[in-house]
Amino acid sequence: MTAQHAGPGPRPADARPDGALPPLFAAVERWTRDQADEHAVSAEDGTLTYRQLTARTAATAAALAAAGVGPETAVGLLLDRSRQSVPALLAVWSLGATAVLLDAGHPVERLGSVLRDAQVSVLVAADVPEGLDVTGIRTLDPAGLPGTPAGALHVADPVPGTCAYVIYTSGTTGRPKGVEVTYRGLDTFVEALAGIGLPPGGLGLNAVSPAFDGWLWCTLLYLVHGQGVALVDLSLDGLRRAADEGREPLPPGLRTVSLTPSLLAAHGDALEEAEVVVVAGEACPAALAERFARGRRLLNVYGPTETTIAATWADSEKGDDVSAIGRVLPGYRAYVLDDDLIPVPAGTEGELYLGGPAVARGYRNRPGLTATRFLPDPFQGGGARMYRTGDLVVSRAGGELEYRGRRDDQVKIRGHRIELGEVERIAAELPEVVAAACCPLPSGQSLGLAVVAAPGTGAAEDLAAAVAAHCAKLLPEAAVPATVRVVDRIPTLTTGKADRDELARRLADTAQGAEPAAAAATAREREVMAVWADVLERDVPGPDADFFELGGHSLAAARVVADLRRTTGLRITLGKVLSRPTVADVAAELDRLAAEAGAPGVSVLTAEGA
Repeated sequence: MTAQHAGPGPRPADARPDGALPPLFAAVERWTRDQADEHAVSAEDGTLTYRQLTARTAATAAALAAAGVGPETAVGLLLDRSRQSVPALLAVWSLGATAVLLDAGHPVERLGSVLRDAQVSVLVAADVPEGLDVTGIRTLDPAGLPGTPAGALHVADPVPGTCAYVIYTSGTTGRPKGVEVTYRGLDTFVEALAGIGLPPGGLGLNAVSPAFDGWLWCTLLYLVHGQGVALVDLSLDGLRRAADEGREPLPPGLRTVSLTPSLLAAHGDALEEAEVVVVAGEACPAALAERFARGRRLLNVYGPTETTIAATWADSEKGDDVSAIGRVLPGYRAYVLDDDLIPVPAGTEGELYLGGPAVARGYRNRPGLTATRFLPDPFQGGGARMYRTGDLVVSRAGGELEYRGRRDDQVKIRGHRIELGEVERIAAELPEVVAAACCPLPSGQSLGLAVVAAPGTGAAEDLAAAVAAHCAKLLPEAAVPATVRVVDRIPTLTTGKADRDELARRLADTAQGAEPAAAAATAREREVMAVWADVLERDVPGPDADFFELGGHSLAAARVVADLRRTTGLRITLGKVLSRPTVADVAAELDRLAAEAGAPGVSVLTAEGA
C-alpha cells in the first residue's frame, strides 16, 4: 500500500507525515504482510483472506475512481452481510470519499429517503431492492469486478475534517437524521481501539445491522487486531435461512464476540467458548455482566454515533466494574455537567457531554439541529466542540461513569436508538389517527403504541392493523410497535405530555387481561402460550396463533427458545420455532421431544401457575 494526499488546498497542520498510512490501513497492511492467508472476512457467501481483502479493496477502489469517486463523494453501500461489504468500505475510505451505510432489510421508502438526503451519487450493491428509486445514481456490483487489481492499493490521506461516513439514526421529526463522522474522528477512534490489545487470529462475531455503527465497531475491532470478521445475520430472515439449511445461526469457535446485552442473553449458550465478550448498545444488567465476566475478558462499551462509535468502556481485565460504562477512551474527553454547563461533583447525577477530535461534524443538511447538540467546548477553547448526549450519568470517585438513563424521549430497543416521536409522527400520518403515543413495553425489547381514532372511524381492530402496517412500511424492524391499541385518550402528566410509564402499564395490562389460555386445548399449549405472552408482551389468542403474525421478531424467537428450554428441560431448537411458528406446532414438537426423552408432559408453567 502507498499513501497519497487527497483533498483541495495545502496539507492541514494535523495531517500525517508524507507516506504514512492511516491507522486502519496500517493495521490491514501489517496483517496482510504477517498472516496473508488467515481469514479476514467470513460470511454466508464465502470468505476472504487478508491477501484477498487487500486485492478486493484495490479492485473496488479502481472501479469507484473510474466512476468519478473522490474526496467527499457520497457512496452508498448496500451489500447487507456479504463478504464484499468490508472491501467496499475500505475502498471508499482509500479514496477519501464518504461511505453511506445502508441495510437492505430496511423499508425501501426509508432507503430512498437516505439516498436523497445524503446525495448519494454512486451505489455499491449486489442487488437493488425492488421499488428503490436510484434514478441519477450510478450502481456498481462488486461481484462483477476482476479478482486481481491491475496495481497496488493507493490510500488517500484526506483532509482530517472531511466526512468519512454518514450513519442515519432515528429523528424526532419523523425522518432519520444523518450523522457526519470525519476522518479525524475515525483515526482517533481506531487509535484508541488498538489499545484493547486482542490477540491476532481466529474469528470475531459481527451480527449487527450494516446501517448501524455497531457494525463498524465490530469490523474495525477485528481488522485492527488481525482477527477475521465473521458477518452473521441474526435477523428473522437470517435465522430462517439457517433453519432451512439445517445449520446453527452462529458459527462455532468464535474467539471474540460483540453483541447487545439482549442478543448476548438470548444466544449466550452458543457463545461459552469465546475468550473475549464485548457488550454495547444497551445498558448491561449486572447479572449478565457477572455471568460473562467469569473465566473470560468482558468489556462494556458506551458511545453515541455522534462521537464516532464509542466513547467509554469498562474492561474486566483492568479490574473495572463492567456493569458501569467505564472510563473515557484515549483522545476523548468527558464532562458531567448541570443545566448551566457547570461540572457536578463526583457522585452527583448530571448530563454527559463528550469532547475531543472524535466529535462528529454534525447532522447532514440539518444546521439548526446541529447547533442544538454540538456546542462550543468551554473547557478547551480554540474552536473545540462537545456533544450533548442527553444521557444522565454519575462520575464515581475512581473516575468510572455509571449510566442512569435519558433525559428525553429517546430509547434503545434491541440496541437500536429510537426516537419515540418518530414512531408517533409516522402513526399520525394516517387520517384516521388524531393522536398517538409510543412507549417501551416493560421488557425493554419492543415498543407499544396507543392511538386515538378520528370520529367515525371503523372497527378498532382494523385501525390498529392499518397503523401497524403503515409503521412497518416506513420504520426499521426494531422501531415497529409490537403492540398497537386504539384507546379513548392518551394518559398525560400534569405538564400535558404523554405519561409513557402509565401507558406502558395499560398496554401490558391489556395484553395480560385477555386470559388467552382458556382457548388452549392442552396443558402443553397453555405452557407455550404463557411463554409467548411473556416474551411478546401481548395476548396470545389460541393454539392456532402464529408467532410472527403476533409481532414476533428474531430476538423474541431466540428468547422463546431459551425460555422453553429452561421451563421444560427440553432442547427445542430455534429452527423448529421458525419453521413451525404456531402454538400448536411448537407444543407438538415439545411433546415429541418429551416422549423421546421419557419426560413428563408439562414441567413448570401452566395457565394457573403463569
